[in-house]
Amino acid sequence: MIFFVTASAIIIGMALALSRAVLGPTIYDRILAINSHGTKTVLLIAVIGFLTGRPDFLDLALVYALINFIGTLAALKFFKYGRLGDEP
Repeated sequence: MIFFVTASAIIIGMALALSRAVLGPTIYDRILAINSHGTKTVLLIAVIGFLTGRPDFLDLALVYALINFIGTLAALKFFKYGRLGDEP
């Protein structure tokens, strides 16, 4: 029962993060909201894996967390410098 309450709280947090991503005044607020949404997705995957009794979902959650982290860094670098590579 408590895990269903936890999952619903995570989903509500995801909805709030998505609304912040849409309504954010600056691009950095939007990137932070998307990063927060990705983190909550990792938590939701872990809770669903626990509810279904499949511990291999934790591996998927870790991979998603790494992709979320690298994607956030890439987006921040792109919006700060206007490019991703070392081109002049």
